[in-house]
Amino acid sequence: MAETDTAPGAQQFIPPQADTIDELRAAATGCQGCELYRNASQTVFGRGDETARVVLVGEQPGDLEDQKGLPFVGPAGRLLRKAVDDAGIDPQHIYLTNAVKHFRFELRGKRRIHQSPDRVHITACRPWLVAEFARLHPEIVVVLGATAAKALLGPSFRVTKQRGELLPWPASAQRPEDFTRVPVDSEGKVADAPAARLLATIHPSAVLRADDQDVAYAGLVKDLTVGARALAAAVRPTAGQGG
Repeated sequence: MAETDTAPGAQQFIPPQADTIDELRAAATGCQGCELYRNASQTVFGRGDETARVVLVGEQPGDLEDQKGLPFVGPAGRLLRKAVDDAGIDPQHIYLTNAVKHFRFELRGKRRIHQSPDRVHITACRPWLVAEFARLHPEIVVVLGATAAKALLGPSFRVTKQRGELLPWPASAQRPEDFTRVPVDSEGKVADAPAARLLATIHPSAVLRADDQDVAYAGLVKDLTVGARALAAAVRPTAGQGG
């Protein structure tokens, strides 16, 4: 469709003085950065602890997420929570979000069938992701599937080739400069983002579609365990300490 060839983007909907994720979430309810808002029930923003040690980035909300307004509450989300537990990551220390904040689908009868976001949707929604990361300080970033990888790492990144590898973050980002400086206060003061690491793995929905779900699930847990081990080995200075 011609209407998906270009989009104004989300930047104009992001309050420049937003200090918290809650403020961003409230602003995102009115986002019209691409045409997906027209048919979706609502914006589905990220959720979780702003001080989370792990940020998991998926593709877009699904049908249940669109209805409930929360990410990862459908079958893929339940599987992801189990995988996080099995990998040894504390679920209290994670933040969940998506590269695209509105549900893209096609209607077949009364059913809404998932459609993957196009490049224009990923690009239009990327400012929300950048704004979220400016207020999050994770030690591990996990990209779940190709859409999240494209949003953060660029179109040339292949999850199948580099899954489970720890990469430097934000140095591995497509535009590291978007993530290297983070706001310190509402007066515009900024500081260097703390160094972190990123790993890519498959989206949990790919496990649900796999011919051998047990093998696919084991692979997902194996990748997440790489992140869990990195967390266990990491020692970050707390506020007020040097280093």
